[in-house]
Amino acid sequence: MRLGPYLIDPPVVLAPMAGVTDKPFRLLCKRLGAGLAVSEMTSADPRLWQTRKSLHRMDHAGEPEPVSVQIAGYDPAMLAEAARFNVANGAQIIDINMGCPAKKVCNVWSGSALLQDEPLVARIVRAVVAAVEVPVTLKIRTGWDREHKNALNIARIAEDSGIAALAVHGRTRADKYEGEAEYDTIAAVKSAVRIPVLANGDIVTPQQARQVLERTGADAVMVGRGAQGRPWIFREIAHYLATGELLPEPGPAEIGHILLGHLEQLYAFYGELPGVRIARKHLGWYLKSVEASGPGERLSAAPGNASNLPHRPEHAAFRQVVNRIESATEQLRLTRDYFDALADGLRAAA
Repeated sequence: MRLGPYLIDPPVVLAPMAGVTDKPFRLLCKRLGAGLAVSEMTSADPRLWQTRKSLHRMDHAGEPEPVSVQIAGYDPAMLAEAARFNVANGAQIIDINMGCPAKKVCNVWSGSALLQDEPLVARIVRAVVAAVEVPVTLKIRTGWDREHKNALNIARIAEDSGIAALAVHGRTRADKYEGEAEYDTIAAVKSAVRIPVLANGDIVTPQQARQVLERTGADAVMVGRGAQGRPWIFREIAHYLATGELLPEPGPAEIGHILLGHLEQLYAFYGELPGVRIARKHLGWYLKSVEASGPGERLSAAPGNASNLPHRPEHAAFRQVVNRIESATEQLRLTRDYFDALADGLRAAA
């Protein structure tokens, strides 16, 4: 998939997620195989650009290209200025948020609320495309609710206005993240436009990624929640799309190595105490991955290992302890010890 001068290869993209796709996570996902990683949304309101949160969100120093920055708002002129500001600060692709279902975003007529006003959508995308010389992409849902699914109309407006690519989450705003994503609307959008289309929603395995690409005809898949606690999903999908073969699941030693590096990057980026607190949700996601399908589950299922650690009670106990820690050194030590114990237990059970 090509966006302006940039070849997105592999065609596997990290979706923008507020509070998740910060710089440390984007760098990690790119290193582990993502062809593109979109930033968490930044406000188009210039009054907020100098807050600590916004300054972190607009930090792209050392980030490998292309740097894609998502902007959110409702006013065409304000969004155009936000696009110019972010390009001046390193953005090489601008993404417009018309997909966020959060109430606090929709209540200020931003995110997926904009799908209710097609003329406003047209004014916004034209203003942003005209404001910058970099590719502009758009992320949407299939509509406001199931009685008002207008993704096809929005897609045509986007294409006619110069949008470089369109990402479609296979749910309406009313669906939020409930139920299963549907891909027929994405397929209809892909058939209706000539610009690249990215399919988003419920892609959590390499097999699902290929099935979604085949079903929709999309040019790329966009992975959101499926990457939380599993940033290696990008190399797994890329490998499967290229070869038809599944990579082996990473073992506890590799997961621990990835996680410890992630934690250290969070401390360096945010400072110790904020980094430790932000790390807690990531730790929870990594542990959930281990419990659900990773090495810890295989270990607890292995015969004769009852004394080797980590059955589910140990998972829970570790989570409770590590969530109270406010020292980076101690958080790292506990995490390292936990994954070392997992690896030792697997070796003993082999």
